Amino acid sequence: MLAGIDGCPGGRWAVVRADNRLRTLSVHVVSDLTPVIEDLRRGALAAIAIDMPIGLLDDRSRASDREARALLGPRRSSVFPTPLRCVLDATDYADACARSRQASGKALSKQAFNLVPKIAELDALVRPEDQDRLVEAHPELAFTRLNGEPPADSKHTPEGRELRARLLGSELPTDAVRSILDSGLAPLPDLLDAASLVTTAARVHRGKEVRLGTEHDATGKRAEVVY
Repeated sequence: MLAGIDGCPGGRWAVVRADNRLRTLSVHVVSDLTPVIEDLRRGALAAIAIDMPIGLLDDRSRASDREARALLGPRRSSVFPTPLRCVLDATDYADACARSRQASGKALSKQAFNLVPKIAELDALVRPEDQDRLVEAHPELAFTRLNGEPPADSKHTPEGRELRARLLGSELPTDAVRSILDSGLAPLPDLLDAASLVTTAARVHRGKEVRLGTEHDATGKRAEVVY
């Protein structure tokens, strides 16, 4: 089995699972990723692709983020600069910005700060040895691969969502994709993203993935983005 995971509101995670031939799909929403990662470690999952930073540097931006933005062109703004490790235990946004400025000369966006609890949760769970099969991925890179170029419309527009649903149908069963998108278990953009990451997990399982960035953080984790 494979899994694609995307964060969703309320501190939860949308998890789309598929068999390794991408013939069957299911979706569920969890508040704790521990059982999912344990499924990987005990062999019940062959690969996981998750849209959340893994590998947090101490004093500079990540090369993998810059490389991802370059590939995405008009969709580059969907890749925000990954927070530095020093902000994980910041008391509030002002504190996080102060810590980030002291370490790197730059603050962090409010969007990035809002993700810090999820980033910290994942950072505490992931071990360096997991990263051959548990990868940080980006949905827009998956959709760009499926589309042959970055999608022209944002996923926050009806046209963009419809295009992404069609793109998923090129690798996943159309009826199963529609069932997941109609489930209402998470916002539609999050369900689209989690489903797209199943296709990335499949590439990891088959050894066909592309890994951006070669840096490691202070804990030994790779600061890479995979598609």
